[in-house]
Amino acid sequence: MARTTGSDGEKTEAAVREAAVSLIARLGYEAMSMRQLAAEVGVQAAALYRYFPTKEDLLFTLMREHMEGLIEAWDAARPTVADPATRLAAYVENHIAFHIERRHSTHVSNMELRSLSHDRLTQVLRMRTAYEKELRAILRDGAEAGVFSVEDTGLTAMALIQMMTGVIVWFRPGERLSISEVTATYLSMTMRLVGAAHGATTTYGAVRAFERARTL
Repeated sequence: MARTTGSDGEKTEAAVREAAVSLIARLGYEAMSMRQLAAEVGVQAAALYRYFPTKEDLLFTLMREHMEGLIEAWDAARPTVADPATRLAAYVENHIAFHIERRHSTHVSNMELRSLSHDRLTQVLRMRTAYEKELRAILRDGAEAGVFSVEDTGLTAMALIQMMTGVIVWFRPGERLSISEVTATYLSMTMRLVGAAHGATTTYGAVRAFERARTL
């Protein structure tokens, strides 16, 4: 009986990506060998090259998929309202949730950019710029509307991204704070950082409640 096209192959490729993320996060890209990766997955080393002709192909795929996933997650979470405070709150919540769920992938994407060739690095950075541009637009709209007090939009966006992504360094599920508590705390700090008017997140909470109710 003929094997379903791509059935086992897709499972193996997914297992390779998952194992690679874990190993690279733990050992570093340069230290991880394809032989180690093959052993982790339970296949012959030569089999890996069916899916990723070179080690860098594998790293680039992991980084590209990470950014694609982040951009898609934001596209799905982006509020339909124009209010800058609501959009900023949604951006913060989505960013933190995405990165906590993908701790190892985030570590790899942040620490191994240096291992990419120039062309591939450019592609990944272009995706990052597109994603971060969304945050800068929110901050700019808020400043123009008098909702935020931001002196340097680019610098503020960079500070926020670093702060939010840094959650993965210390957060551990089941410890003192839950994800929702961490998100609420970071959202409060974000609003203070951008000089948002008091109670600026109230609208966001109302919109979220409305959108959840609408999907039930």
